[in-house]
Amino acid sequence: MQLPLHGIGGRQDLPIPFGFAVTGAGVAIALSFVILAVAWRSPKYRGAQSGVPLPAVLRTAIDSAWLRWAVRLFGLAAFFWAGLALLAGVDRLTNPIFGVVYILVWVGLVPVSLFLGPVWRTLNPLRTLHLLACKALRHDPRRGLFELAPKVGLWPATVGIFAFAWLELVAPDRATLPVLQAWLSLYVVFVLFGAVLFGDRWFAAADPFEAYATLMAKLSPWGRRNDGVLVVRRPLENLDTLTPKPGLVGLVAALLGSTAYDGFSRSSRWIAWSQDSGYSEALLGTLALAGFVMFVLVTYSAATVLAGRMSDSSRTKLPGLFAHSVVPIVLGYVVAHYLTLLILEGQRTINQLSDPLSRGWNVFGTGLNGVNAEITNHTTAVSTIQVGAVVIGHLLGVVSAHDRAVALFPRNRALAGQIPLLVVMVAYTTGGLILLFSA
Repeated sequence: MQLPLHGIGGRQDLPIPFGFAVTGAGVAIALSFVILAVAWRSPKYRGAQSGVPLPAVLRTAIDSAWLRWAVRLFGLAAFFWAGLALLAGVDRLTNPIFGVVYILVWVGLVPVSLFLGPVWRTLNPLRTLHLLACKALRHDPRRGLFELAPKVGLWPATVGIFAFAWLELVAPDRATLPVLQAWLSLYVVFVLFGAVLFGDRWFAAADPFEAYATLMAKLSPWGRRNDGVLVVRRPLENLDTLTPKPGLVGLVAALLGSTAYDGFSRSSRWIAWSQDSGYSEALLGTLALAGFVMFVLVTYSAATVLAGRMSDSSRTKLPGLFAHSVVPIVLGYVVAHYLTLLILEGQRTINQLSDPLSRGWNVFGTGLNGVNAEITNHTTAVSTIQVGAVVIGHLLGVVSAHDRAVALFPRNRALAGQIPLLVVMVAYTTGGLILLFSA
């Protein structure tokens, strides 16, 4: 979809020279490592054991059946309304389905998850359809025809994330109805058929949107203690509750690598080379996207394994144990790349939703609203926010990794064990900024 994903603001709009910004970002990450080494010598996060309980009245309301069903029915109604535009709308960019999928769902679920927690699990219309069908058939939604093996983990969702990134960033004619209809049809069949086979555990394992939203919700202040009580806690402490499982590293690599490829694919050099190469642009884009994802997967995994060796740690599965530290980095990249898209095109999509069939309707009263583009007058502020988002995301990643390292590694080797992770994060920071402003 050809939209100005991060076209507002550029390196020339920064208040300091771009080279200084990149160098300063790398130095800030390295300096934070030194400060943490001196001031943070024992683990401070207690994960699911932490948190201040919400008032009993609020906990009762949030966990009430009526509220859950209200959220479910809202998600289902929005699903059918968007489906009307998908199946009967016109094949033009004025059709709101493109904005619904690429903006309100894919980008919008990030702030929704940050502010409301893992609400997508309840809002997910496919979960609701499965639940209603099971109730009608008097069947336990947790049961399927087969048992889902634990080793499956998040690998199906990882494949789904890559497939959506390919649709959004590579697929030819991705802003046309036939292409979007085909992809969403496969997605619905894949998720619902899997739920029939394996029960509702399949949604958490295989639905890319739910997996993404759940991951981002780990940076919200809302969570549950080990005893199930709703609590409020520090976002990084909430992030510490992320449980390692098969496919988690692949999931964060797919998210971070695809966002990095987004910046790379919009650089003038790549566009010129891919158009003049004589090869299929779709093939080149697919290979490049896969290359970025694999680069993140390999470099991150290698850094964590090397960290274990340098710290003389006997623990296994270190990549999964440190995967939570990549989540703030993913969030920083998302803010840097898609903030202006959400603000501008999000407004346009909401306006278009009043007329899903392009017949002049104004169902929600938004059809005649314009788009407030005031943000385009503040390119310096936008560029500064973009750099700040990338740097802050990496700083939070360093803090999360440090706290986990001092909890896992022998005390006299914990600092040395973090050096490989530090090198990788500095490389991600400088490389991410270069890619972000490469156009």
